[in-house]
This record gives sequence, structure tokens and C-alpha cells, in this order.
Amino acid sequence: MLIQWFPGHMKKTKDLIVENLKLVDIVIEIIDARLPISSKNPVIDSLTLNKPKIIMMNKIDLANESMTQKWTKYFERENVSVVYVNSITGVGMKSVIGKCKEVLKYKLEKDKVRGRINRTIRAMVVGIPNVGKSTFINKFVGKASTKTGDKPGVTRGKQWIKVGVDFELLDMPGILWPKFDDEQVGIKLASIGSIKEEILDSIELAINLIRILRKINITAVSERYKIIDIDKLSDTEVLSKIAENRKFCITGGELDLRRASKTLLDEFQGGKLGRITLDICK
Repeated sequence: MLIQWFPGHMKKTKDLIVENLKLVDIVIEIIDARLPISSKNPVIDSLTLNKPKIIMMNKIDLANESMTQKWTKYFERENVSVVYVNSITGVGMKSVIGKCKEVLKYKLEKDKVRGRINRTIRAMVVGIPNVGKSTFINKFVGKASTKTGDKPGVTRGKQWIKVGVDFELLDMPGILWPKFDDEQVGIKLASIGSIKEEILDSIELAINLIRILRKINITAVSERYKIIDIDKLSDTEVLSKIAENRKFCITGGELDLRRASKTLLDEFQGGKLGRITLDICK
């Protein structure tokens, strides 16, 4: 499946990150817990190489718990600081500031020696589209917080968002990288909605998602759509069964595979197939 797009605004976002990086103490990269590797942008890694960083795995409620534990051990072995969050319910939110302070401990101690006690920590929030950055910020900030307005050196129109008394966030637009070396990464990102639907063939994407789920948890598909003997069906036949069982038809009684595809993708993204992690940690 060929996935292409022409992200003119991605270069602007890249430049924006570089321009503002010197103004922050730490970078918070938000990824989707269902894709702990595939939703990590290698461009962000290269841009923020010399800046302290934590990884925030969002949508933890949609990921397989056992697989999340395996990824936890993986990141620990890689010495990567990770927090796990559900931005909708707020689970894990309180650990974000604590983890940032933990990573910045040495720097903060040096600042205290210089007389900068209880100074504000500034964090840049980055990530690919549709990993829940806006939901996280809205939940994290809360009603009691305020926007502190433009600061010197920040691109016009960008604002720092104050959280509590000693923490500020600078939100960056979502950024993808221009080319996927692994086609499966593009398919997985498209399946969680990180690539605009307009540039994709939804039927082809749905069939590819079924192919991936067949290796991970095809039972979730058979139970959700009441498909008998799913192992005996091809991926295309599974999609047809979804349309048939949901009574999705177009004029003349032909099965509406496009509607079935959209239903599968929407329900997967919304967690209605259960807690499924597409990136497998072996």
C-alpha cells in the first residue's frame, strides 16, 4: 500500500521546533501507546538530540496491558524516561511534572546554587498528528491555568501555557516525517488516524489493518462483527462479512465495502475492538 503526502507545513513545524528549542528546558514527546515505536518521529529525535526529553505514552487505555508492560521494560533498558497517560480521564497526569523534574534534577540543583530557586520549568510538547496532544494539554492545564502570553524569541502568535506556579508548556503543531522506510509503519499510523483520510484508499487500508490484526488478535474482529470461521476467510472476505453483517449495502444490493472500511477503522481507533497494541515488543 503506497502512502504519500506533500507536507508543506511539516517544514514550517520543523523550523518552529528548532527556533524555539533554545527557550525550553525539556521536550515532552507524546506518542500513541498502541504504537510505541511507529508513532515516535525520528525527525523529532534528530532535532531534539541535545535537549533533555521524556516520552509520554498517551491513550494507554486503548493499548494491550501485557504489551505495555513489555514496552515499559524495553524503554527501561534503553534508559528512556517514560510516563503513561490517559488524557481523557487524567490517569497519569500527575506524574508528568514529577518525571520532568526528575530528568532535570542535576540542572535544577545547579540553578539553586546560582540562586535560581523554584524557577519555572519550560517544556515543549511535540508529537505526530492525532496522538492526543490537544486533549492532553487541555486536561493537563485545567480551568485554573492561564496563558501567559508571548515571550521574547518565540514565533509570533505562539503562547506559553502556564500550569501551576512553576511549569509552562509550549505546544508545537503535529509533525510527520516525509517518507516511511517501512511500509508497515505508514499503514499502522494511517490506522490510528495520524495520516489524513483524504490521501488514502479506505478499503485498502481496512484490508491491511485486518491483515495486521490477524497476527495479533483476529478474535477481536470476529467477536465485534459476529464473523464465524474467520480463519477460513481472506482479508477481503472478512471486510465483506463486516458489510454483510452490518447490512451495509448500496443501490442494487451490492455490499458497501467503503462504509464497512470506515466503520472498522473508526471502531478500532475508538477502542471498540478492545485494547490492542499494533507494535509488538518481542
